[in-house]
Amino acid sequence: MCVPTFAPLMFPRPLSILPGILLAVSACAEPSFKNFDEPPHNYHTAPLKDRFTKLRADLEAGRIPLDHTSEKAFVVSLLKALDIPASSQMLVFSTTSLQLRFITPRNPRAIFFNDGLYVGYIPGAKIEILSMDPELGAIFYMFDIPTGTRPITVERSEKCVNCHTKEDTGFVPGVVIKSVIPGPTGGSLKTFRKERTGHDIPFAERFGGWYVTGGAGVAGEWANVIGRYSGEEISKSVITPGQLFDFAKYPVATSDILPQLVHEHQAGAANRILQASYRARTAFHLDKVTLTPAHYAELDEQARSLVRYLLFADEVPLPAGGIAGDAAFKADFVAKGRAVQGASLREFDLRTRLFKNRCSYMIYSPEFQGLPARMKQQIFIRLREALSVEKPVKEFAYLPAAEKQAIHTILKGTLTDLPPGW
Repeated sequence: MCVPTFAPLMFPRPLSILPGILLAVSACAEPSFKNFDEPPHNYHTAPLKDRFTKLRADLEAGRIPLDHTSEKAFVVSLLKALDIPASSQMLVFSTTSLQLRFITPRNPRAIFFNDGLYVGYIPGAKIEILSMDPELGAIFYMFDIPTGTRPITVERSEKCVNCHTKEDTGFVPGVVIKSVIPGPTGGSLKTFRKERTGHDIPFAERFGGWYVTGGAGVAGEWANVIGRYSGEEISKSVITPGQLFDFAKYPVATSDILPQLVHEHQAGAANRILQASYRARTAFHLDKVTLTPAHYAELDEQARSLVRYLLFADEVPLPAGGIAGDAAFKADFVAKGRAVQGASLREFDLRTRLFKNRCSYMIYSPEFQGLPARMKQQIFIRLREALSVEKPVKEFAYLPAAEKQAIHTILKGTLTDLPPGW
């Protein structure tokens, strides 16, 4: 199969004439895109296209049937209405939320997710929603769990943006995952993996402040741990999930390692895709028709970097023996796959790595579909080069030819906007 070359309509300058610019862009730490609240992004004023916004009016009007008999019953019915599997439940007890006063090791916060929606539930507190807009990224909402016949009143939360547009997300409205050593009441004594998300983070730097079940050999030394200062050192106390709280308050009795690994990958993908989207929109807004050499180099480097992530180039391998993973979550997750000849991007491996076919299912996500068309096409071109069997690219040699061909077949059979000849 032929590998397409650069289309003049997209990025008209060949990369080979810009090596100096490319290196300069790669080394630059500050974001080159405009502030997320300024043109052409207009985060706070642009019309919203995220899935929760589309459901909001029906939710507030009571047209979506929800169970009001208890907090737990309400959450279960809400997840069903949003098509979010309860099996995705993850429990975190560090005070890394606006509603921190409600969160303790005895009352952890549950987080549930699908490809474009995240729900936070703390017993006795408000429901939290993060909904991915295809162009703007994370939009935040909060509302009280209604009692009796009282209607739901949803508010768009502006305060969440204060933490969700910093270094952790690459300065775009994205997903933040914290890893800290919580004290006995949930306050943080030490923070790990600052300003980073994704499947490349060592396990030793993850899971601090999180309850983890089924994670032997993967969860590291900070999952299920409360810390205390002993002089200048931090001593730790291990707490078994369910020891300080009752799982019966939550939709399921797990905080499984597999949803947490998938969530980490997904957050890293979402943030990187949104960074590419914001950079591309800024460049096309400033340059109008023809990109400057600097913008061309930056966007092509962004495409290259994103392709590396989508193809799991730097994924931390699972330890010897792999993981089993919660059966309910595996079934729920795999069922959403787009299969071609019986294969999809949602098939798990779990022996040495997360997925069997190492191309991220986030290529179908709202934020990827919302990329500016020319930027998306450049990503597809770089992706096709990476998957080439005829002209293999050295940095993707970790992918066997059969796996590259399987990924190519899946993408070609499930995506409708690939470049001609892809």
